[in-house]
Amino acid sequence: MANLVIIESPGKVSTIRNCLGNGYKVMASVGHVRDLPKSSLGIDIEDHFQAHYINIRGKGELIRELKKEAKNASTVFLATDPDREGEAISWHLANALELPPAKIRRVTFNEITKTAVRAGIKKPRDIDMDLVNSQQARRILDRIVGYKLSPFLWKNVKSGLSAGRVQSVATRIIVDRENEIRAFVPKEYWTADAVLVTAQGKTFVAHYYGDAATGEKRELLCEADALAVRDAAVRGPFLVTELKKGTKFRAPAAPFTTSTMQQEASRKLNFHSQRTMKVAQELYEGVNLGGENGGVQGLITYMRTDSLRVSAEAQEAARAYITATYGEKYCPAAPRVYKTKATAQDAHEAVRPTNVALTPAVVRPRVTSDQYRLYKLIWERFIASQMESAELATVNAEMNASGCLYRASGTSVRFPGFLAVYEESTDEAAQEAEENLPAFEEGDRLRCESVTPLQHFTEPPARYTEASLVRFLEERGIGRPSTFAPIVTLIISRGYVARSGKSLVPTPLGEVTTKLMIESFPDIVDYTFTAQMEDKLDGIASGGDTVEGVLTDFWKDFSEELNRADSEISRENIEVPVEETDMICELCGARMIVKNGRYGKFAACPNYPTCKNTKPLTEPKENEPPKEVQYAPFRCEQCGSAMVLRSGRYGDFYACVRYPECRYTRQKVYTTGVRCPKCGADIVTKHGKNRTIFYSCSRYPECDFSSWDMPLEEKCPQCGGILYRKKGKNYLFCKTEGCGYRRHVKPEEESRGTDTEE
Repeated sequence: MANLVIIESPGKVSTIRNCLGNGYKVMASVGHVRDLPKSSLGIDIEDHFQAHYINIRGKGELIRELKKEAKNASTVFLATDPDREGEAISWHLANALELPPAKIRRVTFNEITKTAVRAGIKKPRDIDMDLVNSQQARRILDRIVGYKLSPFLWKNVKSGLSAGRVQSVATRIIVDRENEIRAFVPKEYWTADAVLVTAQGKTFVAHYYGDAATGEKRELLCEADALAVRDAAVRGPFLVTELKKGTKFRAPAAPFTTSTMQQEASRKLNFHSQRTMKVAQELYEGVNLGGENGGVQGLITYMRTDSLRVSAEAQEAARAYITATYGEKYCPAAPRVYKTKATAQDAHEAVRPTNVALTPAVVRPRVTSDQYRLYKLIWERFIASQMESAELATVNAEMNASGCLYRASGTSVRFPGFLAVYEESTDEAAQEAEENLPAFEEGDRLRCESVTPLQHFTEPPARYTEASLVRFLEERGIGRPSTFAPIVTLIISRGYVARSGKSLVPTPLGEVTTKLMIESFPDIVDYTFTAQMEDKLDGIASGGDTVEGVLTDFWKDFSEELNRADSEISRENIEVPVEETDMICELCGARMIVKNGRYGKFAACPNYPTCKNTKPLTEPKENEPPKEVQYAPFRCEQCGSAMVLRSGRYGDFYACVRYPECRYTRQKVYTTGVRCPKCGADIVTKHGKNRTIFYSCSRYPECDFSSWDMPLEEKCPQCGGILYRKKGKNYLFCKTEGCGYRRHVKPEEESRGTDTEE
């Protein structure tokens, strides 16, 4: 009997199958197979917080198939991802498939390469129940907070709202920063920059610092101060009173953790956190590099990690590459070792390439643009982290001009070291690059070409970007590597926060909800409390704390806050801001407001239900240009007028411009990019009488091809025919007679449980 290997993602099936060879059948669970029910709390608080798990809807067929294969297998290797969530998925699989303990082997792969996968299979272990319990505690906490707080918000703020243990804290962070910005009072200050010329005719800029006699810094608070400094410079020459030359060594940044990878991808690639993690998952699961490069293999190690640890083999491979490519002087005498934070789980290595010989240039023809850009970032960061420090020559000069002290500094690269490969970016505003100063000596007299006073005002703290928010969450110990991206996505999707360029800005709804949470549930939105809860979850994972103990302590205080808030707070005490439009209700003369409905936003009269007037929102949003009207390439068949593209309940359609006088419409047809297997024409998307979608040949009725299942551009690997995605199911299959090819795919809406709060 063959061995069965069950992993999470279908994307890794072919990669791991190639690594293991014959004797192993590889199947995917497509994330969780069991979870708490959506229709009820699913937690018996009175009975020691017992969780009631059920099979996830839509997973029945997959569970039956896995159960059948597990029954016929000699050994079942549970190879879900190497983190707490993956450990919990293995435990759920063992229960859902009713696997006998003697048949189960838990294995993990830090990277999807032939060596790592085979080594992992040779080192099986039992399911770590401490890790499972830690994940369960997090899931139960999030479920209790979500299911108990959300109805409170529905009752007192707005129906349809949701609250979460970590999302509420993240929203508060952004709201607190916005309040800081509003409360900020700018202060005026001035600077004075002098353009100086050396005896050789070279120019450079020096900045006013303070009093030359005492060497103390002096602020220029008004224009009169700045003009006095300028006038003093005009009266006398600039004398070089001090010149210091030195050498500074700059060490490279550590290899990536999950959070630093998200931050750097945001700064350098303009990737949102969710996009970064999606691409990193693809690189980890494997890419087909062709036969000469080893076929399908994972390009990076596991991407959910807070560890800076790197294996000795990876260090030696990097050092060998550095020596061969850049020379021995670029390789330090000893491998660089980076200290991981005390609070890190350190279950995996840092994020690094699995094979340094697979340079970005080598893999570029085989990967997508996003995959290439992120892989290049990870590869360069790792190689640079094992290189020699950069050596910088520094010059600092002080000049005296009629009692005024000016300073100038310069830096030049004497030896690039790791800078030959990579340089880390920062969140702070870009500063002027320091260039090397021209040659002059102490005691020289420099000619002043000009002194320019400049007025400035202090700036308020900057709004958070995704990168700076992730860094703040990590520094405060709020959340864990696997939760950073979902947290940001969640608070935006639920309308508490909006993007403004790269910045994150709280919405009026987010501010009202945060204010209510601070007043009624101070612990839930307290930074320290949330970080301490993460420590307690870590304590469960290490075997120090128990699930019941942590949940009991939490529930005692939380239930008291819930009861108090329920009795003291009412909707009359809360003013929910509304978004006004420029439209005037023609029935009662009131300014119409924005409302959210089943099909999106619309304008409604604020005097509802007395006045029930509504209108579509046709006005462009702020800073958004008006949408161009898209005309159809044909005329109305009833009146001959132009037809324009509209969006409706059942998709896009063309409508007569004379609507409502003329109500002629025609559904817009979209091509699928797939050729008809009967005649070779395009296959298009169409709507049936009951508005269901189906796929048909564009030459109908000359060609009668049609399908309820979606045809794909991907070809069947067995016969080369068209692959279809089964309508309402999560698998692909081939319709060619006698082929029978079929494989599961992960639905787009699938998640890994605690990555999304209730």
